[in-house]
Amino acid sequence: MNTRHFSQLPKPYLAYPKVIQGLIFKKPKTEKVLPQVEYVVDSFQVDPKHLKAYNEVCGFKNDGQIPAIYLAVLSQSLQMHMMTQETFPFAILGLVHIRNQIKQTRQIWLNEDLTLSCTFGELKPHDKGVQFDFITTAKVGDEVVMEGLTTYLARQKTDGTVLEKAKDESKVELDVQDIWNVTENTGRRYAAVSGDFNLIHIHALTAKAFGFKQAIAHGMWSKARALASLSLPEAYEVDVHFKLPMYLPSIVEFLTGEENQAIDFLIRNQKNQKPHVAGRLKSL
Repeated sequence: MNTRHFSQLPKPYLAYPKVIQGLIFKKPKTEKVLPQVEYVVDSFQVDPKHLKAYNEVCGFKNDGQIPAIYLAVLSQSLQMHMMTQETFPFAILGLVHIRNQIKQTRQIWLNEDLTLSCTFGELKPHDKGVQFDFITTAKVGDEVVMEGLTTYLARQKTDGTVLEKAKDESKVELDVQDIWNVTENTGRRYAAVSGDFNLIHIHALTAKAFGFKQAIAHGMWSKARALASLSLPEAYEVDVHFKLPMYLPSIVEFLTGEENQAIDFLIRNQKNQKPHVAGRLKSL
């Protein structure tokens, strides 16, 4: 495996020209193989002003701690460059973020020196195409403090075989804890701090060009908003599946239920009860 080292996090916008090229020049029909590379930011500290802005958009407290999901968001700049600088077999704008898993082994503090790395996982079949993972690791020295798994779906024709779908593990009764009025500008506010300016999130006009009736909320914003509403233990793992798009603006319900030291949670549309995000938080 080849390793590419960075002295700082690469800027996400530097990858955008090649993303746009993908709209003009289609990928050649070749064997779908993921690059065997690792991108590593060798040493950095989180910018307090940027973290504060992120916390304000997502609902976290500014208490000197770094939410593990924030490091997962920072890793997306590595992912963007991995998909644009390497021989990546899929059109980036056609990818769908379907699942995100994060494990935090201890509290992470603002003044700590971090190393952040990202690699590709394996390609796996999906009933709507193929899926693959980005594997993210954050360390303080040699200590792993955060691990992340980001799963994307690349839609494509399949042979018609219907794969066995994962069974719904949650049989916990969920109760409404809060109602959120998610404003129309949420996508733009989150894009400003995350660097994810995918046009489906920015405005209704740009979202319509990609087949959406309105702009939709970022999945990672929805997950962060849910985590910010929970009492997070010092060490935990959280697994989220992204369901149906959350159109902006929306009024949504946040539900939770607890069983066996785990909390199941759900974000759903208040009017039609359709799910947007379903997840489980486990204490370690």
